[in-house]
Amino acid sequence: MIAVSVAFDLLFLVHVVAAVATITVAVVMRASASAVAVGADSAVQRRRFPQRRNWAARAVHLLALSGVAMSLTGGSSDSLTRPWVGVGLLCYLAIAGHLEARTLPLERTMADSIARDGVASVASGRQLIRSIDVMAALLAVALVSMIVQY
Repeated sequence: MIAVSVAFDLLFLVHVVAAVATITVAVVMRASASAVAVGADSAVQRRRFPQRRNWAARAVHLLALSGVAMSLTGGSSDSLTRPWVGVGLLCYLAIAGHLEARTLPLERTMADSIARDGVASVASGRQLIRSIDVMAALLAVALVSMIVQY
């Protein structure tokens, strides 16, 4: 898989960096949501939920782009017909859909609530934690598939 070509190796590097970034963002988002879920004070919540778009969470989209590019430039062991590649793509679609339709809107609502009221409700923190946990579980399935390569 590695050392197929320079282009493939660069795509693989982008893929790994995007995966690490995605996992890191999920961990940070969960820690921030946990602070709200335990009733952190207003200053902590304002610092963890600024009123701006979360562009870092969208690093997950680089996973699909680099993964598909690797499948197209790699050999038969990395082709789109391999089951583990299909599982990775399905997991990406589920992760991206959940992120854009559920997790990020929850995060924006929480940031708006904190900006308006000073704090968000404990229930909204728990709700965001559950949403991030769904995303993390899907990431874990994709990661195992990429490692096992069945």
